Amino acid sequence: MSKHGGYGGGFGGGMNMQALMQQARKMQEQMAKAQAELEETEIEGNAGGGLVTVTVNGYGALRGISIKPEAVDPDDVEMLEDLIVAAYNDAAEEAETLKNEKMPAGANGLM
Repeated sequence: MSKHGGYGGGFGGGMNMQALMQQARKMQEQMAKAQAELEETEIEGNAGGGLVTVTVNGYGALRGISIKPEAVDPDDVEMLEDLIVAAYNDAAEEAETLKNEKMPAGANGLM
């Protein structure tokens, strides 16, 4: 026993264990909601003035690619590859920004 009549525990002062648990549950609920929203969100990235469009979810997972016929040049496949990469990077960057906005403060280290 400690000299204050309790068994210690490291939560000195006015820290209430029940309030701490309630706060943790609230954060879990916020994270679950944010994760569901991120999974369902669709973000588009474009390159080449819209010749290539890539769709990702809020986590940056690839959902689809749209390529306009005029972007396809059999003699310049490298340009098309570059456009796809650029469109994906555009969408992934936006997805990362959205994820940082949606997740509760302090939750980024938990994902």
